[in-house]
Amino acid sequence: MSLFKVTGVLFALLHGVVAAAPTIKLDSGTFVGTASSSNTQSFLGIPFAQPPVGDLRFRLPVANSPYTGTHTAVKLPVLSGFPQEVIDFVVNSAFGVIFPSAEDCLTVNVIKPSSATSTSKLPVVVWIFGGGFELGSPSMYDGVPIVQRSIKMGEPVIYVSLNYRVSAFGFLASKEVRAAGVGNLGLQDQRQAFRWVQKYIGAFGGDPSKVTIWGESAGAISASLHMIANNGNHEGLFRGAFMESGSPIPVGPLENGQKYYDAIVKQVGCSSAADTLACLRTVPYSALKAAQDASPFIFSYQSLILAWLPREDGTFLTDAPQKLVQQGKVANVPFVTGDCDDEGTLFSLSTLNVTTDAEFQQYVRTVWLPQASTAMTTTLQQVYPNDITAGSPFGTSILNAATSQFKRLAAFQGDAVFQAPRRFFQQSRSGKQKQWGFISKRLKAVPFLGSFHVSDILNIYFDGELTDHLINFVNKLDPTATLLLFPTTITQDTFRKDAIQFITDLTLQFPI
Repeated sequence: MSLFKVTGVLFALLHGVVAAAPTIKLDSGTFVGTASSSNTQSFLGIPFAQPPVGDLRFRLPVANSPYTGTHTAVKLPVLSGFPQEVIDFVVNSAFGVIFPSAEDCLTVNVIKPSSATSTSKLPVVVWIFGGGFELGSPSMYDGVPIVQRSIKMGEPVIYVSLNYRVSAFGFLASKEVRAAGVGNLGLQDQRQAFRWVQKYIGAFGGDPSKVTIWGESAGAISASLHMIANNGNHEGLFRGAFMESGSPIPVGPLENGQKYYDAIVKQVGCSSAADTLACLRTVPYSALKAAQDASPFIFSYQSLILAWLPREDGTFLTDAPQKLVQQGKVANVPFVTGDCDDEGTLFSLSTLNVTTDAEFQQYVRTVWLPQASTAMTTTLQQVYPNDITAGSPFGTSILNAATSQFKRLAAFQGDAVFQAPRRFFQQSRSGKQKQWGFISKRLKAVPFLGSFHVSDILNIYFDGELTDHLINFVNKLDPTATLLLFPTTITQDTFRKDAIQFITDLTLQFPI
């Protein structure tokens, strides 16, 4: 066959592939996706807001103008702005994800059954990735198996994942940020993505009245905060929430992040500016990112005392999250929330140098509770004793004691950020709305980590028991609609009762 004929055959084949690619019409624009499996289609990297660059940096997300033209939607953009040590870790880890440097990140991804049409009215699940509000990307999670499982169960869903600004770009906090009304930009990005879903998901076969928001870790915390944002007015953007390892957390006002803001302002040379926030908008991205990267990171010594995270801003979050829960300002939608049994182990690897009782108390007093009295921290030591058989990984007796204080620190930190806020949220809403809770004890045999933070992700993104619970909830607002399928153990949420109650009271008094 001549080269001309070979070229002609290849062109014809490629033309056939392009012609067969699925398309979706949004406004006057056409988005060309891909057949991601034999029964699913994917549309990736669709902008849901204007790029937050230039003068739009550190401003609320701005909705797109109506779409026009033809766009390929076959590639997942990934979020940037991570410290190089994170990039190196992720690149060399099992995730194999590389994070390029770019501020233009506000995109959504939609995965649908191939058979879904604009009249299908399928329920929708919106995934919010985790990563301590400092790292992460939708590209780390493949939603195709979830959609395929939903089809197999006869309960098909539309899967949406979204990007949002993280770290300093999404959670800058200070008195200047409050004055400008630009707090919690990462949460505002998510909210704007929810609005996009309401406007456009029908074209993919979704029902905008049947949206469930779902997240893990920072994504789950985000979902819970959307339940209390606007004093509990969820604007009809979702009808349910599914949360893994995240509840309304004990954080205080934007001003609690002032020292991190001031450090960035100083490092980039904006300290003498009359308007430091306006100055930050003019700083080259590379310089601003370098300043951000110099701040404490989630796996730094202070670990879960995050530099960048949601805080009360007086507008979107009108009070400290747990106070809003106490005030009953919670969206009245069904929810599922749960934790892994050993949430604190992963985050206690950064404190292996803490090996004595005195060092444990010093760590608590200087990092966690600098305003607490000596009596309070002494009581904390009593309810979280130096007894490796009582520490985390729980139920492993004398095993997994990386240091003499490791299991103690892991128990305390896991309860303070995950178990205690979850129990507080569920008890506060008991009898007021439909809710379900769970504890994941999978992978307990992992050395030192046990049922560690994020271990439940494997069970839900790789066709496990939690996948079916999620799909049931998205369809029927009941995760146990087909309970006989699940080897579920029912237990009372009373473990470590005194310790968790004490740490709840303490963090309510001294929020991050």
